[in-house]
Amino acid sequence: MLDVRRLRILQHLAAYGTVAATAEALHLTPPAVSQHLAALQKEAGTPVVEKVGRTLRLTAAGELLVAHAEIILAELAAAEAGLAALQTGRRGIVRITAFASAARALIAPLWQRLAATDADPAPSLRLSVQEPDEALDQLRKRSTDLALVHSYTVLPRNFPAACEQAVLMEEPVLLALHPAQAEALHLATGQPADLSRLSDVPWLTPGPETSCYEMVQRACGTAGFVPDIRARSSDFAVLAALVAAGAGAALIPRMALPETTAPLSLHPLTHPVSRTIFTVSRAGTTKRPDVRRVLELLHTSAAGERSWMRR
Repeated sequence: MLDVRRLRILQHLAAYGTVAATAEALHLTPPAVSQHLAALQKEAGTPVVEKVGRTLRLTAAGELLVAHAEIILAELAAAEAGLAALQTGRRGIVRITAFASAARALIAPLWQRLAATDADPAPSLRLSVQEPDEALDQLRKRSTDLALVHSYTVLPRNFPAACEQAVLMEEPVLLALHPAQAEALHLATGQPADLSRLSDVPWLTPGPETSCYEMVQRACGTAGFVPDIRARSSDFAVLAALVAAGAGAALIPRMALPETTAPLSLHPLTHPVSRTIFTVSRAGTTKRPDVRRVLELLHTSAAGERSWMRR
């Protein structure tokens, strides 16, 4: 019979890549990890890992076991959360990793709704703000329960195996200009803008380590030019302030705009670019009552954000 503890070790090895990193994550010694892997291979009756140079790689049998381990471990987590919820005064802890604008616009209202909920016990949140790639890596390593990530129409995203994703909301990417710059381009506020007309203006973009930076590059590339970047910041509020100061143009997702956008002139694109926000969790995790409750309230937060965008 397969030992669940050893399946957990194999799952961590798949996520962390090395015996040393797996041992550190599980608070074990590397020899102990190696012994458990050897015992798991005996239980499976076939090799589950193989040496490639100085590293270990999962065999086909190992990958099959990891896929099933994800489901088994998720079911155990759901059972543990359900039992905890039955105990008076016990609250499930839901770890969320989200990108900055989602944390501000969606997680903050979620926190408020949880504080006001009549549910007993209400889940307790732990939040980490990370870019989508880092959030998905945290999910693979079981360091978070729920990741909020995004993709763009010009930049689709790949999701990890053995994960469940659902669309939370979609939003437009807007061109932000100083009113004087918009006037020079004969653009009234809210009028669709053709990016090809902005090939000669200075551009303000997120940092190159972000997918938002790649989105700007692709949108401008589709319009036939490489943007002349004068400033970079992964904080969209900084970019909006620079646009308001007349430093250049920026592409900003609607939800990432600061609440006060004056004196910005905002424009949809004639060739629209949109950002889709997803919730991503490991397979089976949504069976946990606390995670399910958080997801329900997240959809409520998203509905409120969509209503605000339509104003």
